[in-house]
Parts: sequence; structure tokens; C-alpha cells
Amino acid sequence: MPNRLADATSPYLLQHADNPIDWWEWSDEAFAEAAERDVPVLLSVGYAACHWCHVMAHESFADPATAAQVNADYVAIKVDREERPDIDAVYMAATQAMTGQGGWPMTCFLTPAGEPFHCGTYYPREPRQGMPGFRQLLDAVTKAWREDGARVRSSAGQIASRLADGAAALLPPAGVDADALDSAAVVTIEAFDERFGGFGAAPKFPPSMALEFLLRHHERTGSAESLRVVATTADRMARGGIHDQLAGGFARYSVDARWVVPHFEKMLYDNALLLRVYGHLARLSDDPLPRRVAEETAAFLVRDLGTAEGGFASALDADTDGVEGLTYAWTPDQLREVLGADDAAWAADLLLVTPEGTFEHGASTLQLPRDPDDPRRWAEVRARLYAARAERPQPARDDKVVTAWNGLAITALAEAGAALDHPEWVGAAARAADLLLDLHVVDGRLRRSSRAGRVGAAAGVLEDHACLADGLLALHQATGERRWLDVATRLLDLALEHFADPAHEGHFFDTADDAEALLHRPRELTDNATPCGSSALASALLTASVLGVDPARYRTAAEAALRAAGTLAVRHPRFAGHWLTAAEAMERGPLQVAVVGGTELLGHARRIAPGGTVVVGGEPDAPGVPLLAGRPLVDGGPAAYVCRGFVCDRPVTTAAELTAALLLQP
Repeated sequence: MPNRLADATSPYLLQHADNPIDWWEWSDEAFAEAAERDVPVLLSVGYAACHWCHVMAHESFADPATAAQVNADYVAIKVDREERPDIDAVYMAATQAMTGQGGWPMTCFLTPAGEPFHCGTYYPREPRQGMPGFRQLLDAVTKAWREDGARVRSSAGQIASRLADGAAALLPPAGVDADALDSAAVVTIEAFDERFGGFGAAPKFPPSMALEFLLRHHERTGSAESLRVVATTADRMARGGIHDQLAGGFARYSVDARWVVPHFEKMLYDNALLLRVYGHLARLSDDPLPRRVAEETAAFLVRDLGTAEGGFASALDADTDGVEGLTYAWTPDQLREVLGADDAAWAADLLLVTPEGTFEHGASTLQLPRDPDDPRRWAEVRARLYAARAERPQPARDDKVVTAWNGLAITALAEAGAALDHPEWVGAAARAADLLLDLHVVDGRLRRSSRAGRVGAAAGVLEDHACLADGLLALHQATGERRWLDVATRLLDLALEHFADPAHEGHFFDTADDAEALLHRPRELTDNATPCGSSALASALLTASVLGVDPARYRTAAEAALRAAGTLAVRHPRFAGHWLTAAEAMERGPLQVAVVGGTELLGHARRIAPGGTVVVGGEPDAPGVPLLAGRPLVDGGPAAYVCRGFVCDRPVTTAAELTAALLLQP
């Protein structure tokens, strides 16, 4: 019989709906049940594409004996971290404080007041490698609760108090001027892996935000080193196994330093951020690879993550039928079965498929270390391999539509579509935006997620407001439609009203002032897998400030936010990539290009404008486009107006003049 999760909107929770454990969704009723029974809460947090979440579910949560023990001694709550990032943030802080590390599945034991007293991550069914077995852990926690409950509650209260104190701690403000940006670039580049690209050692994650920062730094300063680091990293990632050589798109990370063996889950946010980087690099490079990868990544987003309602699904699982890489890895024999001997030998050499294998069980991930000597043959071989792979079992798809991540995809598709002349990408971005505005806005407030056209109950957090606003501002620029600008500014106003810390200028909480109260009100300043809510908001505020609506207010708020994060950005730039991206735009003005009366001149502006530049086009005094107000044609023909801050150059009328005008900007 299905448990209480059967009506959830989260695919992760639905994966557990048939467990024999009597799971609850996060709710006041669940904690009231724990208080009435005087038992602790077992909180399990994960997400649908998580490999070890699947393992623990199979080993423990699906086991009748384990379920009987949990049901007798606990109230069990299951949370999708992607649907409730606020809950995840609070208890991940506790897990990291108690164990020195974090990860998913996250396993926490709480008092009925929600205070944590023991936290960890994955626990195996039986003890191994120094870890207790899960049932062994359940026994120990139950014994402590029953025999020493007062001490457990007291300890949990102290832990909760320390976590609240830690969440309230702030870094001193600092400016992020040109010198600070140059210093941050130097520090970032010092960690560059000269041999394989990227930063640091294994496991190696695509450093999208750091790369975008370095691209903007190169455009502002002319730094060849910044551009080299980006180009090398982009090339190594694109040619490695982390990049799907058949279908496009990138896996979550590489387990090795060489980008060969991925952790196979594909996340919407990674691919959105990487599309932005490759699309930006394509505008600066004569190498055809960045443009090809941008096009393949956009195709993956639309084809494989697009939902029937017009949004973008969250992820593809790491596993297929419980096996990592089952869909994606190849042996030489499998190549021969599909291609025949001659093409298989050619493809094996091209894609580094060896008898020994680069992955597991003699299989290899597909790499493309060099461009094929016969592009037509490669196109045919690739199509045949892709068709054969489509007949294999496929990874499950988490089709939950997350507002923030869709905002990132909207931004990337709108920007890259406009710059690389792919209007269909802009159309896909607009469809996703329409879905979010039609479905995720309820009673004037933003919700976090939906699935299959049904909106979830979780309130939108700061990153949802900021990333969606940023995407709508990109759509306004790509289409010239005023409606995107209007909704974006409403979202920014909501963020300033409900998420700002009234006691500390420039600081924001991740939850609204009228959201559900947790142990403490979470806030995140560092950029991790995605931009933190505060850095995304700073970027959106800065863009809005030069699009002509309430410029002074938005500019002031963006500057205050950047000062609040300045110490982090200067001292730890790899954890502040999006902050630094916004700071680079602010240092340049941001630049504004208003093009009146000419699509060719507008297209040129979009291709050559530095990252962070606001580019808008249309007819003079086009209704609803503030940046075009008072910008007439020149001698009856198209013209481009280039401005920095509140200072504008004389209008230019040719592509060559526009290029020169932008190159002259500091």
C-alpha cells in the first residue's frame, strides 16, 4: 500500500511512495506526531538523481524489517532537497558541523522540536568500512532517546543555538574594484590545472561561474592568460567523457582529474551555466568547438529536458536500472555490433574505446580528443551510435520544474540564442518563462517547483526570484517585449521587500520574512553548484538598473550586495564566481548598447558586446522599451548608442564603428 508520499509533486518523494516505511512529508503534523508519541524524528534528505540515495533506499528503506523498526521507534520524514533547499541548508549545516563533511542522502535525527542531535549521510545495511549499519544506528539512537532523553534534548538545543549563531555571522564588507578583480583573477588562475584544465584535483566539477568571470576579466583587461585558462578548460571538458559525445550535454562531474569518467547524472543547472560559457566563448574564438558545444548543449536542454508544459526538467539520473553508465559506456564488441568492423575500428580509435576500457568491466566512456579527419563519416557514425543507444535502457528523468534552474536555462538560451542567431532557443526560453509565470505565481507570490502542470506547495526562495528575474531581463533584451521587464522588476521588488536583512545593508536571507520558520533563517553567500541567491540577485539588480526602470534604487541595492560579499570574493574567488561576474559588469558600467532601426547592427552588437553588456534593439521610442527612449535614427538610418553608466558616446551607424566604440570602453 502506498504511504503518505503518494500525492507528492516531487519525483524523489514518489520514488519512496511504495516503501514500507510510513514516510511523512515535512509538516507541522509530522512533528506533532513525534511529540505525541515522544519519539525522535528520522529526517532523510536527498534528490531523484542521487546514486547513493537509490542505494540506501534499496538496502534499507525498502527492507520490511528496517521499516518495521523505523515505524515503531520514529516519525520518518522524507525531503527532496531540490524542492526544499531551505530545509536542506539548515540540516546540512548541522551535518557538516557534526561530521566535518556533507552529502546526500543526508540522515538526521531530530527532537520533536526539529533540533538535530545526530547527523550523517549514507549508512549501509550492514556495518562496513568503519560505518555502522543503518539498523545498528537506529538501535543506538533509540536506546539513547529512551535511556537518556533529557541529555539528548539538552544537547540538541545547544547544537541548534550554535547553528543559529553561525548562520548570523557575517563577513566584513569590502569593495570589489578593478584591483580586487585583477587579484581575484590571479588567485583563480593559480589553481589552474595546466595539464587537464579546470581547477584542483579529482573529483573535478565544471567551473562554469569561474570561467564566466575570467571571460569577462579578459574582455575588460585584455588578459591573454584569463582567456587561455577558459579556452583550455572548455576544450578539455568538451573532449572528455564528462561531455556526452553523442547527445550533447554534460554530466555532473568527473571522478578523475582528466574529465574521462563522469558521475553520469545530468543536471539542468550545470548545462544551463555551461551553455552560457560556451556561447560566450564562441563569440571570442575562431575555434569552431565552443559554438558546436553550445549548439549541442542547447539541443540537449530542449530535447531531453524539455517538458510537455514548456519548462525544463531538473535532471537525468546517474543510474540506469541501478547501474551507473549502463546507458552511456561502450566496449569494442558493442561498437562492432552497431557499426561493423571497419567503422567500429575507426570509431574506437577516435573515441578512445579500448579492450581494457576506461570505465568499468572493460567498457569505455566516449571521448573525442581530436576532431575527426572525416566529418561526414563521423556524423553518420554518431547518428548510428546514438540510435543504438536510444534502444538501451534509459536513465530516469526527474521532471520536476524548479523555478531557479529554469531561470538559469532561460538566461542561457535567451543570451546564446540572440548572440549566435538561434531564435528557436529564444522561443524555448519564452515558453519556459510563460509556464513559470502562469503556474508558479500563486496569489502574487512565487512557488519553488511544479510537476506535470501541478504546482508544488513550497514557497520560492531567494534564488528563485533572482534567477527568474535575470532570465526575464535576458528575454526582454532578446525580444524587445516590455512584459518581461515588468515581471522581472516585480520579482526584484518582492526580493528587496521580503528577503533583505533589515539589520545589515546588502545582506539577504534565502527565505522570505513570512516563510515557514525553521531552526534559523538560512542565508548563503558562496556560489556552489549554482549561483547563490544573493549573487544572482545582485546580478539581476545591476542589469535592471541600466534597463531604465528605477535605476538608482536597483543600482544602490546591487552595490550594497557586492560590498557585503566583497571579502569572500577577494579572499576566496573560486567560491564567488558569480559575484565576480557581476562585479566585472559593474566595473564596466555596465555597458549599454541601444540599437534603433536595424537588425544587422543589432545582431552585430549581440555578437561582439562583452559579457554583462545590456543590448536592446527596436524602433526609436519603441513602446515599453525604456532604453530606446530619446534615441532617434541618424540621417534616417539605423544607429547604435553605446553608454557606460550615465555617459554615452555619439551614436554610430556601422558595424566597424560599433566595434571600435566597444573596444574603446575600459
